[in-house]
Formats: sequence, C-alpha cells, structure tokens
Amino acid sequence: MEPIKTMIHKICEMLVDHPEAIRIIEETRDDTMIIVLSVDKSDVGKVIGRNGQTAKALRALVNAAATRMGNRVLLEIRE
Repeated sequence: MEPIKTMIHKICEMLVDHPEAIRIIEETRDDTMIIVLSVDKSDVGKVIGRNGQTAKALRALVNAAATRMGNRVLLEIRE
C-alpha cells in the first residue's frame, strides 16, 4: 500500500495549507484495506472539495491503483 499512500500524500500536499498535518494510516475491516487520510481541520474542505468532487476524484485514483495491484482499498477522510 506504500505506493498508494505516497500518491495520496503528494496530491494532498498540493491541496492543503498545512502539509505537515497530513497523516495517512491503514486499517483493515472485514477483509478490506482502508486508507485513512487525516488533515488539519482547516484543510478538510479543500480535500473534500465542492460537492465532494475532490474526494470523489481521490477515491477514484485510489480505487484504480488498488485494482491494478489486485487489492480492494477504500479511502476515508478525517480531520
């Protein structure tokens, strides 16, 4: 999952005002890998985007990369 986590981190660095607050951890629930993205409270809206479009795009990238690697991965965004 490191390549996916690195991809998310690099994309989020360009979106947020506080890149030092970006945290990415992995969790497993019911045989599904979940990548949890945490950003500064003031940056959550920037990562989610208008009507959730940025978050939707990030999830699509994660899904595409994970599928290519033969895994099922979900992205969860937290503050």
